[in-house]
Amino acid sequence: MPALNVEFSDRELEDLRQIAKERGTSMKALVREAAAADIARHRALQEGAEEFRRFFRNHAAEFAAAFPDDEPPAGGEGRVA
Repeated sequence: MPALNVEFSDRELEDLRQIAKERGTSMKALVREAAAADIARHRALQEGAEEFRRFFRNHAAEFAAAFPDDEPPAGGEGRVA
């Protein structure tokens, strides 16, 4: 299995030791679980964003009718903030 060396400050390392001890797990398991949780969160956010974009595309006409002031001007020119 591939591995990754990660550097921590002395303070971070001590905090990790303490947390791992409190949870009754190893530091390696603690760091791996944290990374796996962040990966899962990142994937969920990507999937949620894609689902939103799909929903918005599928209901674009309804959004345009409900929020006409937010529609770009005719002629394809974008809005300037």
